[in-house]
Amino acid sequence: MSSAPSIAVPRAGFNPLPLYIGLFCLLWSFAFVAGKIGVTDCPPLILLAARFSLAGVLILGISAFRREGWSLSWRDTLVFAIIGIANNALYLGLGYTGLQTVSAGLGALIVSANPVFTAVFAALFLGEPLTWRKVAGLLLGIIGVGFIVWHRMSVGTDSLHGILFTLASLASIVAGTILFKVLAPKGSLWIGNGVQNLVAGLVLIPFAFTLADVGAIVPSMRLLGAFAFLTLGGSILAYLLWFHLLKVCGATAASAYHFLMPPLGMLFAWMVLGEHVESRDLMGIIPVALGIYLVTRPAAATETPRVQTAG
Repeated sequence: MSSAPSIAVPRAGFNPLPLYIGLFCLLWSFAFVAGKIGVTDCPPLILLAARFSLAGVLILGISAFRREGWSLSWRDTLVFAIIGIANNALYLGLGYTGLQTVSAGLGALIVSANPVFTAVFAALFLGEPLTWRKVAGLLLGIIGVGFIVWHRMSVGTDSLHGILFTLASLASIVAGTILFKVLAPKGSLWIGNGVQNLVAGLVLIPFAFTLADVGAIVPSMRLLGAFAFLTLGGSILAYLLWFHLLKVCGATAASAYHFLMPPLGMLFAWMVLGEHVESRDLMGIIPVALGIYLVTRPAAATETPRVQTAG
């Protein structure tokens, strides 16, 4: 039975983990900019329903074309469906609603608090130890993110309404991260990602056409480009990398890479959207980078990262 075209097993002597981490961070952080562009020209729920549905059809269609056998049990299919609701429908549905009145930089910043909450819940439900290095790293991450947040809020360009939606989005991805580790679905990550996308799309469709106005869509090349990136780079490749990182790293260590999202998200937002960024924003990068090092170092020191192939 063919496994997923998910994460290939590397040749001996080559550790692709840093490459996967770097690519994931670039895709995930730029997705906030693409999402901001998308929700400017299209109601967020319609955009996401189309994105997830197309991504799910593409993934499962490619699997069928390659004549790959269905490698998921009924239990694992249900688990991926549940994760799809948390990690896709709720996380991005709430997040994109918030992006209508929140800058892409601040949206990336709020979601970067994921490691703080994930570390606590991973200690409670997964038995992952909260070592002094992790605690120190998480505190540094909070300080760096908090510094940037304080400055961004002082500018006064982001609405409380949008911030609340983004905070609810944060809660959803934390829940999805813990669920993935607790329920530990087996089988192909590629097919599992297709299931979660398709389920998320089907869940959002009735809400999209009930709560959103199709006439509000403004067809444009930038909307088409944003949609293509979000579907191929976000829903397919970025989530595949995310699940792989969760498998080969602990939930706390994998989530710590979200601390890179504020500086990267603000950089891309400045480059593409012209969003305001000052040197004081960038000063938060130093404690954030040190925090990532401290949080991820124990996992790297105690475990030899290995690439797991799907059943």
